[in-house]
Amino acid sequence: MKSHRPLIQFFLPILFSLVFSFGKIALGQFSRPWTIPDKYKTMKNPNRPGDQKVIINGQKFWTTNCKTYHGIKGMGDGPRAASLKGDPGDLSTPAFQAQADGILYYKAFVGREDMPNFEKIILLEKDRWDLISYIRTLKK
Repeated sequence: MKSHRPLIQFFLPILFSLVFSFGKIALGQFSRPWTIPDKYKTMKNPNRPGDQKVIINGQKFWTTNCKTYHGIKGMGDGPRAASLKGDPGDLSTPAFQAQADGILYYKAFVGREDMPNFEKIILLEKDRWDLISYIRTLKK
């Protein structure tokens, strides 16, 4: 009688990986890529980089609306981050910071899935751009 042990040893890790991957998809932990409408791709932040009044105002909105999920420094480690289906991401990475202003604006204010729409929470365009300016300070 032949032993099935080599087959089991070969297929068991593959089966485990498939089950784990499908479980993450079912739980929403693998997010689909963002689809950004064209009008946002070319939007520019009207604020001057480094304007301290702008950054202080943006930090106020960050503290009130974002910090509990994204963390103090935007690293996705806020106290409520674990309650999300997906990963809140690390906003301090060079890859995140390299995104165009309008793309950050869309992601922050239109949102999707775990990222709620903030258009009715942060009403003024000035305040929204101030928050984007603050997010730009969260660099590693």
